[in-house]
Amino acid sequence: MLTQSVAGRVLDYSHNVGQYMGGTRWPGEGFVLPVATAVTRDGLVYVLGRGAESTEVGLPMEPRAFGARVGKFNMNEPGEEEHILTFGEFGTLDGQFIWPAGIALDSGERVYVADEWLNRVSVFESDGGFVSCWGTSGSGEAQFNRVSGIAIDGNDHAYVVDSLNHCVQKLTTMGEFLAEWGGHGRTEGRFDSPWGITVDDLGHVYVADHFNHRVQKFTADGEFLLQFGSHGSGRGQLERPSDVAVDADGDIYVCDWANNRVQVFGPEGGFLTSILGDAHEPSRWAKGTLGANADLRKARRRAPSMEPEWRFALPTGVTFDPVRSRLIVADTQRYRVQIYNKLTGFVDAQFNL
Repeated sequence: MLTQSVAGRVLDYSHNVGQYMGGTRWPGEGFVLPVATAVTRDGLVYVLGRGAESTEVGLPMEPRAFGARVGKFNMNEPGEEEHILTFGEFGTLDGQFIWPAGIALDSGERVYVADEWLNRVSVFESDGGFVSCWGTSGSGEAQFNRVSGIAIDGNDHAYVVDSLNHCVQKLTTMGEFLAEWGGHGRTEGRFDSPWGITVDDLGHVYVADHFNHRVQKFTADGEFLLQFGSHGSGRGQLERPSDVAVDADGDIYVCDWANNRVQVFGPEGGFLTSILGDAHEPSRWAKGTLGANADLRKARRRAPSMEPEWRFALPTGVTFDPVRSRLIVADTQRYRVQIYNKLTGFVDAQFNL
């Protein structure tokens, strides 16, 4: 369904951006396993690509020609996507990543990337220039065990998901510890391997509580406010949620990772609708790959249905762009993002049938 109307909201599919697996020409046209996005005030989109990896010897391998990087793109007009710059590469040195997991921007639009393997946050200027990094491995203040999501509020406080320490840490954007809450468990205010995080316009913090199959909402100081979601694949249920976003109306979007969808909830956690992915047309970059690959074109023509290609495959990250009122979903296993516009003043045309 390209246009969904529910409870006075309208979500309208716009377009997708990316490449086919195996056809990605990073960095110019596409991403390798995009896991998170962030949007500038001008509507430009940073896409965090995790890169190829292997665990055959217990460590990530250096990716095949591509890697863990950040790309900056103009995605404002369908079919006119523009690559602006790319920064970062595989490795352990300053400005490099192993398993990047989260990305956020501060008020000056500096870029913060959380690295799950290196247990640190790397900071870059908007042009990709490396600034600093902070965080070490451990369980103490400003120490992390598989750091994942990161969000920055209007006061430039950073909220970092410390996944295997099962907590959220609040820090300055210089990495100075301010507060911590959580702990391992299933009761209110506790977590089991949390992953994604966001902050709304009022400073409330939302956490995708991965193995508790729920989302929790807190004040900026960690006071529990609300939880919603339960384990399953039905309406309003979640299977290992990986990220969360909130729009100016308070509507909440959750990457329902293992159910291959995005679930939409109202401000109080009431279920509204599910988005399954609607990429009926390949992106402009994917069409370029198709045009150059006769075998790929033949394989697609033999498929009994193209619908699986339209749908999300393990979507990992979700961001709401308040300037352009659009939802951006990192459709990770499809090597693309899908974009939906949230419309106001939408009127259905009347037909006499």
